[in-house]
Amino acid sequence: MNKEELLRLVSQFNQLKILVIGDVILDAYYKGDVSRISPEAPVPVLDIRSKDYRLGGAANVGLNVNKLGASSILCSVIGDDDAGASIKKLMQKEGLDSSGIVTSGARQTSKKTRMVSGFSQLLRFDEEITSSLSSEDERMLLNRIISLIDKHSPNAIIFEDYDKGCITSQLIKSVISKASSLGIKVTVDPKKRNFFSYAGATLFKPNMKELREGLALPHLTSNHNDLMSAYRLLQEKMPVGCAFFTLSADGVFITDGSENHHIPAFNRTIADVSGAGDTVISAATCALAVGMDLRNIATISNLAGGWVCQFPGVVSITQNDLLEEINKSL
Repeated sequence: MNKEELLRLVSQFNQLKILVIGDVILDAYYKGDVSRISPEAPVPVLDIRSKDYRLGGAANVGLNVNKLGASSILCSVIGDDDAGASIKKLMQKEGLDSSGIVTSGARQTSKKTRMVSGFSQLLRFDEEITSSLSSEDERMLLNRIISLIDKHSPNAIIFEDYDKGCITSQLIKSVISKASSLGIKVTVDPKKRNFFSYAGATLFKPNMKELREGLALPHLTSNHNDLMSAYRLLQEKMPVGCAFFTLSADGVFITDGSENHHIPAFNRTIADVSGAGDTVISAATCALAVGMDLRNIATISNLAGGWVCQFPGVVSITQNDLLEEINKSL
C-alpha cells in the first residue's frame, strides 16, 4: 500500500463509530513547589499551586478515538460521587458521547491522584473499588451496550481493561457473541484478570508485561521465535483473529499466523510513555475498521504511540498530527 492510499484511509477515520467498553478513571494532578521538609516526618512539603483533572483509562481511549477523527461511545459504570461528576463534566467538555455511562450508587469512581513538583512525581494515591461489578450493575451495563449496538451499528468495539472490575468474563462473552453475529470487529487491550476471556476477538493487543504474566512466560523476549511461540500458545488457549504485541523500545509485532510483521520503533526523544497504550489500541482499531492490512495497522499504531511519548503527561494524537507523521516518516 502506497503512502497516498494510507493517507486516504486515515482520512476515512471520520466515517467511523466505535464503542469503547472499560474502566473509566479520573486522573488528578496536584502540582506545586517543594521548598522544605516537614517537621512532622522526613517528607517533602508540597505547596500546591494548581489542580488538573483529566480523563483516564477507557475514557482516554474514547478521547483518542475522537481525536483521530472517529466518533466514540464510552460504556462504563461509575459511582454517584464527586469523581463521577467530574468525569461527566470532562466528557461534556471534550464532546464525548456519554450515553453508555451507567451511574451506580454501589460503585466508587476510580480516581488516581498524583502529587507533582516540577517534572517529578512525588506520590500517587488511588481511590477505587477493583472488585467485579455486582450482578445488577453488570446487567445494566450489558443492556446499555446491547441497546447502543442495535441503535448505532458501530464499526468496531474496543475492550479497554484496567482490571478495575467493569469488564467481566460474562460481559465479554455476551458482547463478543453479539458483535460476531453482526460482523462487528472487536479489539482488546487486556489485563491479567480476564486475559483468556476474549475468544473470538478480532485483534488482541497485550504489551510485553501483560503477555509474560498472562502466558506465564517470565523470560519471554522480543525476538521472532519467542513472539511466534507466544502467539501459538495464545491461540491454543484462546483463539483470536490476530495478535498485536507492543514491545516498548523494540517496536510492535503483529501476526495472524499466516503473516507476521515486526515494525521497529521510530527514533524519538521520549518524555513520557503514559497513555501510549491507549493511543495504540485507538489507532489500531481505526486502522482495522477502515480495512488496512496487518502491516499498516501495526505501522500506523506504532507511529501514533511513539508520537505521544514525545510529550510530558497524557496527550492524544489528532488525525492531522497522524497525517503529518505519515508524510514525514514513511
